[in-house]
Amino acid sequence: MRVGVLTGGGDCPGLNAVIRAVVRRGVTDYGYEFVGFRDGWKGPLEGLTMELGIPQVRGILPRGGTILGSSRTNPIKVDGGIDTIKDNMRSLGVDALVAIGGEDTLGVATALTDAGLPAVGVPKTIDNDLSATDFTFGFDTAVTIATEAIDRLHTTAESHHRILICEVMGRHAGWIALHSGMAGGANVILIPEVPFDLDQVVEWVESRFRSHYAPIVCVAEGALPREGDLVTKDATLDAFGHVKLSGIGEWLASQIEERTGKEARTTVLGHVQRGGTPTAFDRVLATRFGLNAIAAVKDEAWGTMVALQGTDIVRVPLQAATGTLKTVPAERYEEAMAFFG
Repeated sequence: MRVGVLTGGGDCPGLNAVIRAVVRRGVTDYGYEFVGFRDGWKGPLEGLTMELGIPQVRGILPRGGTILGSSRTNPIKVDGGIDTIKDNMRSLGVDALVAIGGEDTLGVATALTDAGLPAVGVPKTIDNDLSATDFTFGFDTAVTIATEAIDRLHTTAESHHRILICEVMGRHAGWIALHSGMAGGANVILIPEVPFDLDQVVEWVESRFRSHYAPIVCVAEGALPREGDLVTKDATLDAFGHVKLSGIGEWLASQIEERTGKEARTTVLGHVQRGGTPTAFDRVLATRFGLNAIAAVKDEAWGTMVALQGTDIVRVPLQAATGTLKTVPAERYEEAMAFFG
């Protein structure tokens, strides 16, 4: 069997570990050949490939990013895109596809499966917002990086008696903000799931100063005030219809500074969170996902995605991953609120 592999959407620590595991088990245990599709769905859409075998995956386990490249190309928005992919895969002799990505990438994989193309999915997102899996690889790395940043912000906040705001990723789900904020000891955490009251945020900030400590606010990029709109970088959309977020941290800093008279500064972590070396947890999870994904190909379990449930890797329908986002439950946010102010 000849298997295609692609990585779509934003890059993520652990992608190379998945590719390595898929190829190593596929070649060694099953005798498969592999084709690497370059730059996400642009690869099968335009026939962009690279050689992918054991020599190509040696030494990539600790590397961030993806050796295959990625993009936010959406073949569903291209006239005849699905048929073009099917034709290109047929001409390349590719019998099945392993698609590694988040909601958008796996949504395309679902459409391809419905159109008769054999595909298996692997969940990937640092936001940890895919349903049907307890964790996605890349999340632990992002939280670790954000926590280290918050740890460092504490010292300069205390030295200068100022409010420091750390803006982290999280478009619709606040998992990174919740975990890094709790781990880093932030005294305010703002997430997309719970629109915030600016007056309450200011009260938490002033309460922190009254206890002779400087406030640290951890805010997800998709958080929004109760009386206001989402703060965006600009009005342009990507191929999947997403606006470019970023700016809530600066907006919040100006509002808090105006209301308290205290100096407020913002640190936007941005792409730093999803770059660099994956943590040990993410390397192991990504490896297990890869091993089980190629096993699903062997079993011809088309239209499924590998997922972590408890400590087990299981197979779930692709639709289960893309149907609804996994957001932070109210009870988890209430736990964090015990430390606000």
